[in-house]
Amino acid sequence: MITLLTTLISFLAGGLPKFLDLFQDRQDKAHELNLAKMQTERELALAAQGFAAQERIEDIRTEQIALQGQTDTIKAALEHDAKIGEGASLWVVNLRSSVRPIVTYIFVLELVIINLVAMWWAIQTGVDFGLALDLVFTDDEMQIVSSIIAFHFGTRAFSRAKS
Repeated sequence: MITLLTTLISFLAGGLPKFLDLFQDRQDKAHELNLAKMQTERELALAAQGFAAQERIEDIRTEQIALQGQTDTIKAALEHDAKIGEGASLWVVNLRSSVRPIVTYIFVLELVIINLVAMWWAIQTGVDFGLALDLVFTDDEMQIVSSIIAFHFGTRAFSRAKS
């Protein structure tokens, strides 16, 4: 009986963050709706008075506030990541930062090994070389490899561009 009860409590506790997020999401949406309503009313009032230029200035300010909010979010995430790594040893920090490259290298290495073995097997069993190339190096595989490599180097490029 206790096992069943603790299992149920653990199961419900696992869903608690999602449940709390639901309430937070509802509050956020209500707040955003109020802001949008107030902004629409303000824009209509300004437009009625002929303040179109002022409306454009307010749009620019709104965009700046949104960009500042995004910047603050990114800054908070980076500070959080730095805070998590404070007590860790250097090799753990380095391992955390190298997960994406390691996964990329492993996947590409796996494809190379599989393709080499497949080509070797095809040649050993007497399959025509041209046919073996078509069977082993497919367009789908090349799309996957190019996507992985583009994502890996694209992420690096964008992270450097932000710095």
